[in-house]
Amino acid sequence: MIRTPYYLLEEPLLRRNLQLISRVAQASGAEIILAFKAFALWRTFPIFRQYISHTTASSPYEARLALEEFGSPAHTYSPAYTEQDFPEILRCSSHITFNSLSQYARFWPQANQYTEHPVSYGLRVNPEYSEIATDLYNPCAPGSRFGVLATDMPQQLPPGIEGFHCHCLCESSSQTLEHVWQHLEEKFGKWLPQLRWLNLGGGHLMTRKDYDVEFLITILKRIRTQYPNLRLILEPGSAFAWQTGPLVASVVDIVCNHGIRTAILDVSFTCHMPDCLEMPYQPAVRNARSIDADQPCLTQRTNEQVYRLGGNSCLSGDYMGNWAFDHELQIGEEVVFEDMIHYTTVKTTMFNGIHHPSIVIRKNDGTMQILRQYDYSDYRDRMD
Repeated sequence: MIRTPYYLLEEPLLRRNLQLISRVAQASGAEIILAFKAFALWRTFPIFRQYISHTTASSPYEARLALEEFGSPAHTYSPAYTEQDFPEILRCSSHITFNSLSQYARFWPQANQYTEHPVSYGLRVNPEYSEIATDLYNPCAPGSRFGVLATDMPQQLPPGIEGFHCHCLCESSSQTLEHVWQHLEEKFGKWLPQLRWLNLGGGHLMTRKDYDVEFLITILKRIRTQYPNLRLILEPGSAFAWQTGPLVASVVDIVCNHGIRTAILDVSFTCHMPDCLEMPYQPAVRNARSIDADQPCLTQRTNEQVYRLGGNSCLSGDYMGNWAFDHELQIGEEVVFEDMIHYTTVKTTMFNGIHHPSIVIRKNDGTMQILRQYDYSDYRDRMD
């Protein structure tokens, strides 16, 4: 028995996603690479290397992880590089994208003189179009700090620029990609024949059950036919780890206040499931039914017991609800939050010094392997 809390990565489900992604890459001719911002469990990289060859990074640490643990240099983009970090970015990258023309002007002299290994350089562009409804995740909202606008581009590409990077999606459909492509081509089409590659960013949720994979392949093949000079790159994050495993928690206490019954768990929404509060969204809980938040938690309805689920941090808003269970929860009972591997595992914090969930993988043969356990020293050493 493994002590809760822990994230459980299911290897068969991960391989299912990787097989689909590999099929899309082969059928479309595009390269699909892993975005570390969504998944960076490096002890699973040997599995990934059976299906993909490269990853994408947004910081020196991620770029170093790509080179040293994944085994290939990164496709690197950052909103802003610094003089201190850029040499490490160069060392660890095969592709480097500049977020602005001023960043390009600042670092191109150094990049142009780098000869240790080939590096291809690009610009992030902003087509000023996105269908992302939540502004927190919308990189194309008015006033965005991401990418060069078409009205600010020079007629001729700056020396050394070989690619464009565009990111406008978030767990989006292939139909949405087509809309983005239409706006991208409308605004930046005159520069596309001058390029060697086009990175269409992340957010392509091709492993979601209702995603139209064949239409994605059609779009990518159409772009390659129209612009045979372009090598297409996609860098999804969620798609790789989508529905590959839960966060397993336990009930620590049950409290009632003004008709609201809260099951306090040994996990925290703010520490261990931050996207639930940021988006916000209410995750699926195994063997429970999500219900309207205005339903009274103490009322038994159709043989169901209703609870708000609360985290164990001192943040007043560290809770979500409500869920209906078919029984009364008991102290020590496990509560399983579905689909908590992508993004969640890389965004956790140690706020309040709360015990951090372990990382566990269930192998193809059904055996459970603990990849990482955390203790007091992990918290202490972050506070030096």
